[in-house]
Amino acid sequence: MPDLLLELLSEEIPARMQARAAEDLKRLVTGSLVEAGLTYAHAGAFAGPRRLTLSLTGVAARTPDTREERKGPRADAPEKAIEGFLRSTGLGRDALEERPDKKGTVLFAVIDRPGRAAPAVVAEAVEAAVRGFPWPKSMRWGAGRLRWVRPLRSILCILSDEAGAEIVPLEIDGIRAGDTTVGHRVHAPEPFAVSGFEDYAAKLKAAHVLLDPAERRDLIEHEAGQRAFAAGMELVPDRALLDEVAGLVEWPVPLMGEIAPDFLDLPAEVLQTSMREHQKFFSVRNPATGRIERFVTVANLVAPDGGAAILAGNLRVLAARLSDAKFFWENDLRKVAGRGEPGMAEMSAPLANVVFHAKLGTQAERIARVARLAAEIAPAVGADAGQAAQAARVAKADLASEMVYEFPELQGVMGRYYAEAAGLAGPVAQAAEEHYRPLGPSDAVPTAPVSQAVALADKIDTLTGFWAIGEKPTGSKDPFALRRAALGIIRILLETGQRRPLFQIAIHAFNRHIEEIARRDRSLLISETDLAAALADVEEDIVAAASRVLAERVEAAEEEARHHTGMSLVAMLDLMRFFEDRLKVFLRDRGIRHDVIDAVAARPDWDVLALRVAKAEALQGFLDTEDGANLLAGYRRASNILAKEEEKDGVEYSGAPEIRFAEQAEERALFAALDAAEPAIAAALAAEDFASAMGEMARLRAPVDAFFEAVLVNAENRIVRRNRLCLLSRVRQAMRQVAIWDAIEGGA
Repeated sequence: MPDLLLELLSEEIPARMQARAAEDLKRLVTGSLVEAGLTYAHAGAFAGPRRLTLSLTGVAARTPDTREERKGPRADAPEKAIEGFLRSTGLGRDALEERPDKKGTVLFAVIDRPGRAAPAVVAEAVEAAVRGFPWPKSMRWGAGRLRWVRPLRSILCILSDEAGAEIVPLEIDGIRAGDTTVGHRVHAPEPFAVSGFEDYAAKLKAAHVLLDPAERRDLIEHEAGQRAFAAGMELVPDRALLDEVAGLVEWPVPLMGEIAPDFLDLPAEVLQTSMREHQKFFSVRNPATGRIERFVTVANLVAPDGGAAILAGNLRVLAARLSDAKFFWENDLRKVAGRGEPGMAEMSAPLANVVFHAKLGTQAERIARVARLAAEIAPAVGADAGQAAQAARVAKADLASEMVYEFPELQGVMGRYYAEAAGLAGPVAQAAEEHYRPLGPSDAVPTAPVSQAVALADKIDTLTGFWAIGEKPTGSKDPFALRRAALGIIRILLETGQRRPLFQIAIHAFNRHIEEIARRDRSLLISETDLAAALADVEEDIVAAASRVLAERVEAAEEEARHHTGMSLVAMLDLMRFFEDRLKVFLRDRGIRHDVIDAVAARPDWDVLALRVAKAEALQGFLDTEDGANLLAGYRRASNILAKEEEKDGVEYSGAPEIRFAEQAEERALFAALDAAEPAIAAALAAEDFASAMGEMARLRAPVDAFFEAVLVNAENRIVRRNRLCLLSRVRQAMRQVAIWDAIEGGA
């Protein structure tokens, strides 16, 4: 069985597009081949600065012969129906078969298609892939109509086996496929022929081209690391830059240079960012001082002078770039150095003219809100309220700095440097950097109390503000990263074990937004109709327990305050639902079942997230045991009996059962078990020992099972019957101390 080798050689392909392009080439070509019936054993795709390569092994020599039978109209059908069937099959009337059917004689078309040779099928698949290639950006060149990321120069396309290589008959916009390629643009520009993939890869390597991007990455990382180690330094890891540089060079040659002494006092992050963004240099750190003192650049050729001229040219460009960075740094420092908070205030003054959002005011107004909220949150996280407010006031000052204007990705990092230079307290400076965290699922949450207070305040202000003006994520669109902000709040509250209810934290922020919105435009206040609908929604909502407090304030407030508080209620209900959805996604990723999440959602402490997650984990662990599964079945049985009898009798059996009416030993045993379990469960819950609470519930399993096995609930004696139904109600209430078991799937 032959092997296929395809190479598309072009001008330089942007590094960021290469990996996706290799996968797209494999997907498009193999998909077309399989659809046509041409199978293969294995596929491999490679990408580099100038070429996309696809290698398929074990390609079938031809597609299989096929026979297709199509059922047509009845033999006595109108001529037009028969003619349409003939057109669809491409056959004449004489070629159709007549076969008996339950509805009469029916026409059948039998279409035999002979298999096709692999070269013809491959040619069609490659041409379709090239013409329909999904480049993010593409271009045309010359007089041709073909679009490619950069001008396509040649196509190598061969099928090879033990007998030799066969060129696939293929031509696309005047580019005829062949069996030749070229090596490195400088070291080996002459074309050479290849006979298969192994020959191709070996000859490319001899021609100073490493085909596999993983091999280029490994070589760059190893050689750069060795050069740094030999100088007594260490290479600063940068996976994203490593991937990018591996896509810029075909024959990587790492070279190390020294940063001029004039720039060594710049913050390490500034040096690293400037060199990475502008020059694609790797940073080299002195482990003794922690400073970035050298760099590694990767050349794409073996220079006759060992790279001296390349380094000299790079150093000149680097000096110009770092001179700019030094200028920004020194200008920013003049405003803040040794001046405390007034210096930071001077730096942030331009933010008073920067609109955060047309309906939410300027950045300065937002900072003031966050500072007030951070001071309120601070005691709950163990932070000093004054430091938290100060940290919030200065945390975003670097947004107006020259350095962050040049390098936006340094926001927060530069805020810490400027706060330290201003002489502010360590926790305040730390919060300037950490309050943006977590930036993603893999990013750590802030651990310092002041940082936590500011991070929570910043994210809560953002969410409550956008909810107050009705700007919420829709579908895949989330331009203000509100889902990330919500997940950040959830992670901070969970990973730091905070116990303050989320509803209480958010309501103050909501009220401030509503007051500011009302001052700007009173027409935005909620109407009586919408307010009435929101109040009606409270009872049915998952956050009803907390929302009723706000609803009561609405009813009791004067007219204008009523509309302010009503807006808070409407937005708050919706935001809490959003948090609920985010929390479910977060917990599902941690392996907690959706029904278990729902079962602990409707408790009074639903928005104390740390407690709720601990309870959900304990409940799921309990349900995975035999005791848990059987007790759930017992709960369902008790609940179903109660629902049926209450509906039939028109009463609620919620009264206290009395042991004096218990006639059987199993009844008395259940009374005793409940007498022991109820206070034990309550004590365990109060101590937040949910595992023990589950253990106490497990003790109910045996007496509940015995009760249902031996006791007839619907006794003939009405007093005994009522007492037994009330006993079942007591079982249900005891278990509902922990969760709403009705939300859990399964059970009898």
